[in-house]
Parts: sequence; C-alpha cells; structure tokens
Amino acid sequence: MLPRPKSVLIIGGGPSGIVSLRNLLERGDFERVELVERRDNIGGVWYIGSDDLNGSRVGPKDTTTATKWTSPAYPGLVGNVLPDFLSFSGFPFPERTKDHPHQPFPTLTETQDYLRSFAESFVKDRKGIVRLNWEVTRVEEQETGGWKVYLRDWNKASAGEEIVEFWDAVVVAVGWFDNLVWPATEGLDEIRSKGLAMHAKDWRGPKGFEGKRVIVIGNAASSNDIAAYLAPVVEAPVYQSIRRPAFPSFPSLPNDRIEKVASVARYTVKESQVNGKLVVDATLGDGTIISDIDIVIVGTGYKPYPSLVHVLNQEDISSDRQLVPLASLSIKPYRVPSVYRHILYAYNPTLAFIGLPMSFTPFTIADMSSTWLALAWSGHLHYPDTPQGRLEFEKKKIGTLQGWLETTENPTSFLAYSVLASEEQGYASGLREEVVQVDPELGKVLPVWSDDKTKEREAMYPLKLEALRYDRDHRLAIQQN
Repeated sequence: MLPRPKSVLIIGGGPSGIVSLRNLLERGDFERVELVERRDNIGGVWYIGSDDLNGSRVGPKDTTTATKWTSPAYPGLVGNVLPDFLSFSGFPFPERTKDHPHQPFPTLTETQDYLRSFAESFVKDRKGIVRLNWEVTRVEEQETGGWKVYLRDWNKASAGEEIVEFWDAVVVAVGWFDNLVWPATEGLDEIRSKGLAMHAKDWRGPKGFEGKRVIVIGNAASSNDIAAYLAPVVEAPVYQSIRRPAFPSFPSLPNDRIEKVASVARYTVKESQVNGKLVVDATLGDGTIISDIDIVIVGTGYKPYPSLVHVLNQEDISSDRQLVPLASLSIKPYRVPSVYRHILYAYNPTLAFIGLPMSFTPFTIADMSSTWLALAWSGHLHYPDTPQGRLEFEKKKIGTLQGWLETTENPTSFLAYSVLASEEQGYASGLREEVVQVDPELGKVLPVWSDDKTKEREAMYPLKLEALRYDRDHRLAIQQN
C-alpha cells in the first residue's frame, strides 16, 4: 500500500522549496505542511544577503546567520533563462520594463523579487508555515515509520540549541550548492591551504583583483562570467583553462584579454622574485608553464550530496537495523541512490527530493515534480508499489548513461546521472501527462514541454550571446565617450 503522509516538512527555501510548499498546500491533501530555511530569507541561490538589494523579506530580520551560509550569486549577476521558463504555474514572471530591450534575461534583483512575491502570495495568510533561521542538521528514517528531524533554531537567545521533531514525510529541496566540486589536480590541495585558490561560489566581483595574475578553471557559465569581469582589471591576460569544448548553453564572447589554455596538470607554490609573496606556477597538460599566478579561481561546479539524510540499512535483515548515510561520494556513477523519477526514495517513498537533477529550466521542473509529488502523496496519482518496481527507474537510467559514455567521444561533465540534458522534455512531459490525467484543471496552468518549447529553450543560447555582445559594445561606447 502506498503511503499517505499527513505531515510534511520541506527543507530549503530556494525556488524548489517554495514552489513545493505552494503545491503541497494547494494541490495536495495534508494536515500540516511547513518549510524550514536556515538563512534569514527565502530565495536560495538568488538571495545573497540579509541587507542586499531592496531589503524585503518573508519573515523576521536575521540577527545571527546573515553570513553563516552564502550564495554563489553576486551583485550584477544576469541569468541565462528567459522569464517564461522562470514562471511558476499560475504566477507568471512580471513584464520586464522597456528600459532594457537588449537584455531579455532577468537580473538577480528581478529574480529575487519574483521569488519573494511568489512566496508572499500564499504565505501571508498562513502563519508559521515558513520558519527562517532554522537549520536542519540530520534526518533519520524511523523503523516505526516517519522521520526524526534534528534542527537548530538560530532565532532564540539559546541560538543553535538542537531540538527534535517527528514528521510523516520529508522533502529535501536543498539543491547542489553546498557541495563544491574541486578537480583532482596535483598540488591543488596545497594552494588551497595557502589561500591561493578559491571556488567560484566565493566570487563576489572583480574588486580586489586589480593588477593580479589570474587563471580561471572551466568554461561553464560561472567561469565565463568571472573571466569576462576580470578581463578589464587584472594583469592581462586572464588565463582560462579548458578541458573540454564549451557546452552550447554557456555562451561567451571572444576577448583579447582572455587567453584560452589547456587543462592544468599540476600546481606548484613558490616565492615571487618580485615581492617575496607566495605565487603559483601552473603546468598545463600540453607542457606549458604559466608562472607567478596570484590566484586560481575554480569554476568546476557542484554536485548533489544530501549528507544530512540517514536511512535504515537495506542490507541489514535484522530486527534492529542500523542507520547509514543515504549518499556516498564514492558511488559510481555518482548519484543520490535509489531515487524513483528523481523524486521518491525507492525504499521509503515518504522521503522526496525536489531539485535533485540539474536541468535547463529548474524552476519549471521543480514546479512540475512537486505537483506530481503532491498528488502522489495524496493518493490521487499512483506509482510502483514495491521498492523493486521503483528501483527500475535507476537501473534503466544507469544503463542509458553507460551506453552514452561508451559511444560518445570526449563526453562532457554534463553527461552524468544527475543531469537531465536531452532527457528533460521526455522526463517533464511524462510527469505532466500523469498529473493532468488525474486533475485536468491543472493542465490549464502547468508549463508545457514539447518540441516547440524545446526549440524556444534552445533559442535562448544565441539570444544570450547577442545580449552579451550588446552589453560589451554599450560599455565600450560609454568608455570612449
């Protein structure tokens, strides 16, 4: 028999968490649904600080955790997804002003404001369903059913004191951005320990890099942005180390002050002959040595790793099974294991994940998957009723991935279990079809995935390139005048 939880805790107040909250409240049948967010406002990666931007918030102002957890976003960030693909069902992204005809992509400010407005639209009359400054430290599966959740309330005078709650079901919507990916490059650990390397998550703009020699690792969105921001201020050139050809969705403009170089094979620390400070020599895979680098900025991404979740050991057949971490960094292919449709934990489907796979349009994917979840947990939508049946999704996915890797020459890092890529349309439209079958009215508001919509999404990449080109030419014209 499929479970019908009555109380649900959502962990994480980013886009995936807040749309899950709305959908479980309004499209499901539950007695209690709450969301906890460890920072002092909702927004996830789109919220960069307690007093940034316009200062509006859903909840009380933070007094203790403003800088405890940071976002990888930075002032001036402009997205690479158009408003139509950022709109939650029934709540369209507002019309953008005509002041920016050459920049169709929303800024950090606009996206943050949208998320706050969306949350306020259903939170304002429901007190207590969003708890800010609440950190979940551990989630434990219970033999008798439900989940034991350990939390710290950072609002109280006894800030950080741990408490325990019990919930029928838990939604993990914490995303990827706590889990930095660092390349296994010789010497990288040493330069990190000496403060000579930083991850793109800690990038906050080009201030402070004036006149420095910099190498940026990677050519995805963050690395491309960082290199472009640094180009006017650092000692030319900015070196951008690239292992594989650029993915089409991460366009960048040619720049005489950015030099593309091979991947780094080894880092060596030495003292500068000029000022005695520690600097880095980077030996590239082609044998070239780039000397006297002041800072290495690594933009090699993130991975999903819900380390806080502990489940009953499925290999233990005793009556007193032990708890084990759900996820392991050593699992191959890397993934959060035993998850049906990237949503439900196969062995206990009262544990769910929203925002687990990387996608081109994460807002709409989270909207769709959490709507599916709301109907599934409410008993309106059915799925395989045995762990073995639910595990078939993972088995098939691994087989497909292995086939791709075996037949693809020089596969990109985006050819991975947790990345939807070319599967996105089929995945999302499949969920949508099941939802609409049980609730046809939702078909009037839910986003659509189709060949035409995929073409629209793919057209965003040349459009982004044009926006970058306009922005560059506009800045040059201002400088010349």
